[in-house]
Amino acid sequence: MQDITTTGGSLAQRVYGVVKQAILALDFAPGANLRKAPICDRLGVSRAPVTEAITRLAADGLVDVVPQSGTRVSYFSMAEIREGVFLREALEMATVAKVARDLTDDQGKRLSRNMRLQGLLIEDEDIAGFYQADEEFHALLMEFTGYSRLTDVAQTVSLQVNRARMLLLPTPGRIAETLAEHRAIFDAILARNDVTAQQAMRRHIGQLMPRIEVLRQEKPYLFNNTSQPTREAG
Repeated sequence: MQDITTTGGSLAQRVYGVVKQAILALDFAPGANLRKAPICDRLGVSRAPVTEAITRLAADGLVDVVPQSGTRVSYFSMAEIREGVFLREALEMATVAKVARDLTDDQGKRLSRNMRLQGLLIEDEDIAGFYQADEEFHALLMEFTGYSRLTDVAQTVSLQVNRARMLLLPTPGRIAETLAEHRAIFDAILARNDVTAQQAMRRHIGQLMPRIEVLRQEKPYLFNNTSQPTREAG
């Protein structure tokens, strides 16, 4: 987990953000017990902000609070992932169409810098760094729509999807394929072709469910239709 001193907001907000990021990054695996004491020790905080953070994470669907049994990181849910992909595709399709029509020169330069960064991170075999650049690429597109709440909405509907994506990126060749998909979207946007941009985005998002289904078959213990022994987090 990252140091809470590097983030802003109230203490409870910072604890929530750090633990949430650790879950999304799979530092806390699905099914793991999320014990408060080690988190308190690790972050140097009392139990109160950790308890508040866990309550918020439960509302997000990232943890399950089980009476008499403690708190467990939620398993992947294929139903929630399917819904998240459906909603994310709708948002992304509308986003690229608008951005392709309205792109400014400055926005084009910012996207170009991000694309170059993605390429460098692949050369460095920096999967975690590429994931962040990937997230930034999509966040930039949403920012360019001018709708200030769009990124937050997309993150909310994509929480379960993003956790699964972290497992997909290390698949041999996947980050190179992701870059090629991003480049097709980028090229269509620069060409101000909203139809082609939407087609490229649909192909990009369309890769998710088939790959996640393979992941479910290969690692069924991460999904909520299995009865695997509970593990410890931390």
